[in-house]
Amino acid sequence: MARRLTIKSPIGKVVARLVMPANPHPVGVLLAHGAGAGQDHPFMVTLRDAIASFGYPTMTFNYHYIERGSRAPDRPPKLLAVHRAAADRLATYCDTVVIAGKSMGSRMGTHLVGDEGWDAAGVVCFGYPLVPIGKSEVRPTDHLGRIACPQLFFAGTRDRLSPPDRMSAALAAISDARLVVVDGADHGFHVLKRSGRTDRDVVDQLSVTTARWLATPHPAEDRETGVPFGTPEF
Repeated sequence: MARRLTIKSPIGKVVARLVMPANPHPVGVLLAHGAGAGQDHPFMVTLRDAIASFGYPTMTFNYHYIERGSRAPDRPPKLLAVHRAAADRLATYCDTVVIAGKSMGSRMGTHLVGDEGWDAAGVVCFGYPLVPIGKSEVRPTDHLGRIACPQLFFAGTRDRLSPPDRMSAALAAISDARLVVVDGADHGFHVLKRSGRTDRDVVDQLSVTTARWLATPHPAEDRETGVPFGTPEF
């Protein structure tokens, strides 16, 4: 059951929902929504709960434009102000935080860590919007190379905003970035019926892969235990 929280940000209050497992790991996961829907979208709720089921405190939140009832996202500085406030709030419940997000939320998360220096344990991007809607050229990704923590990216084979081949090229020079290609999934991680899989199957793949990645030692992390994020129960 998600606990409702109110977060104060520089541009106004927003609502967050935190799932705190009974025996939580010390790392929390902050999951930011995409441009078209808020934290209560079924995909966000299902993914949040699935990640939390492995023992990681997981929190979603609304950007302020969602709270205002606007369909148009705020400009990046306002989005980042809310994102930082949400990350700071989750950090009060956990020893360290992984910054995760869907589409626009993942992009803002990478800027929060790469450009603004927020001290994250890791970054997870579900459908990073490398190619803007209606465009053919990719967004600049220099900031990804400035992220000091491990990074995990998911891209569907039918995702036009996060084409796996172009994502692979963008991440090629980043030593601690991993790309997971999700067969048959589009930008919303929806799969066609003829694929033989369901959307829930895809969410299970995303959450299990994320949990296993969190439990994997990374070169820059905890050198004493070799396990930076804790070991989930599968």
